[in-house]
Parts: sequence; C-alpha cells; structure tokens
Amino acid sequence: MAEQQARERLIQQLGLPTGADQLMDEFADHLAEKTGMLYGFVNLFLGEQTFIGLHNPPADSGHLILGRTMSRDHGWCPAVVRRKMALPLPDVHASPRFSGNFVVDAVGIRSYFGAPLIHAETGITLGTVCTIDPEARPRTDARRLLRVVKDGGSEVLHALTSATAVH
Repeated sequence: MAEQQARERLIQQLGLPTGADQLMDEFADHLAEKTGMLYGFVNLFLGEQTFIGLHNPPADSGHLILGRTMSRDHGWCPAVVRRKMALPLPDVHASPRFSGNFVVDAVGIRSYFGAPLIHAETGITLGTVCTIDPEARPRTDARRLLRVVKDGGSEVLHALTSATAVH
C-alpha cells in the first residue's frame, strides 16, 4: 500500500498523463508493430491499471477491443511491477503460474511480453509497457520480442521524463 501511494504521488509530481495520451498511443502502436502482436500498452499503475498508451487491433478484425483500464489483479503486468523485472511469456499455457489468468479467458491471450517502467531517481515502478496476442510465439523468438519491449520501455521512460521536465 505504501508503494502504491508513493507511486501515485510520484506520477502526480512528475505531471505524467493519467488518461489517454497521443504520444503514448504512438508508442503502443510502435510496440505492437515491432513485435507483430495485436495489442500494445503503456500502462501506469494507479487505482487500476491505466493504459495511457493503447493499441488495439482494427475494429473489424473480429478481436476484442480493449478499454483503457483494467483491475490491478488481472493480466501479467502486476507480476512485472512486483518483480521489477521484464517477463517474457511466449506461451502463457507453458507456465501453470501464469496460465490461470483472467485475461487468458476473457481476451483469449496466449503470449505476453512486458517490461517495467522504473523511475531512475527513486526506483519506483510507475507501470509497464507490454504486448499481448492470441497466438503463442516460438521460444526461439522470445529474446528478440523481449528486447523490443525492453527498448520500448526505455524510450517511453525517456519521453515521459523529458516531457515532464518541460512543464
């Protein structure tokens, strides 16, 4: 609870967006495009997971269109925030610990790649960047996909902290 309060205080102090943000949407689009996955997110951990950057598949794709928030108990990003480490899940069903998840059933997700957004000066994890897809990914591609997501996280942190330095 203290960590969540510190996180929310820091997000406010930094003046970070707490709702849909065009630049963060572009980062989410870029993540999805570079990984070849249907969904991309820039996610801040507020009262709930808040997708300030969101990439959905096309509306006519037949895939679920996701909203901008989700419970902090759902998905795999809570594990990334707790661990303060990236999490590659090329096939969520290969890991019993991660296969029984609300998002697996509700959205039909089979692969997840996420990285934490850790504020360098305080060490506080602000949230995550991640990509998800209904298709499992080959383990041989996991390292490349994780690198793309980690690099994307570094770019997002730089953009967020540079933008707030201007305020």
